[in-house]
Amino acid sequence: MSWIGPDFSGWEIAGGKADFQFSQGILTGEGASGGNAFLVSKKAFGDFELTCQVRIQPEGNSGIQIRSHYRGDGKVAGYQVEIDSSERAWSGGLYDEGRTGWIASLEGNEEARESFKVGEWNRYRIRCEGNQIRTWVNGVSCVNWNQAKDISGFIAFQVHGGGKTKVAWKDIEMQGIAK
Repeated sequence: MSWIGPDFSGWEIAGGKADFQFSQGILTGEGASGGNAFLVSKKAFGDFELTCQVRIQPEGNSGIQIRSHYRGDGKVAGYQVEIDSSERAWSGGLYDEGRTGWIASLEGNEEARESFKVGEWNRYRIRCEGNQIRTWVNGVSCVNWNQAKDISGFIAFQVHGGGKTKVAWKDIEMQGIAK
């Protein structure tokens, strides 16, 4: 099911200020100021598989929040699948936004680090089932983590603060996992 549209029904913006737009099936986010900005689903999700195409320009940083929550101070916290245009190339890695930091970087995983192409469309696949979170970029396995404590939460599309990020998502599909 594709579930984002131009009026952003069922979504809200949180965090810093960024320009989010949806046109011709493509969600774009650009230039966050005042900290990271997020387009947050108003609905929580537990077990699911999310697929999409992602393109980010050089110098940008972004992510897809999964099973995330608002902290007491109103900031977004939770698991984030990284979209990284830097030389470290950790796209597809798992970060814990607003809490503990890196859970699974791609340090030492050269195949995964080389799978992401900056400035081109890249296929992301994210699967959450029970306490397991798995990620793939362009068909290459990046993360297989089995210690998730948050087993449900919202989905959000992030534009990293600093004003340099220009990111786009398309073909966003989400399916629940039958038990």
